Amino acid sequence: MSITPLPAPVAGVASRRRRLPDLVADETGASTAEYAIVTMAAVAFAGVLVVIMRSDEVREILTDLVRRALSVS
Repeated sequence: MSITPLPAPVAGVASRRRRLPDLVADETGASTAEYAIVTMAAVAFAGVLVVIMRSDEVREILTDLVRRALSVS
């Protein structure tokens, strides 16, 4: 009966394990991701504003507001 030896450890596994905390703590690109999220939120908000501004009621309110402001002066 022969015993099969365990395979040799893969070279570099230990060094990768040591680098894992460094990789988790690395914030490279975090600000770029934050800017992307904020930009997407701003675009979504602008889309909602466009939908609201296209309604006849809002357009009428704003037109009336501008007319009142111009007639007062």
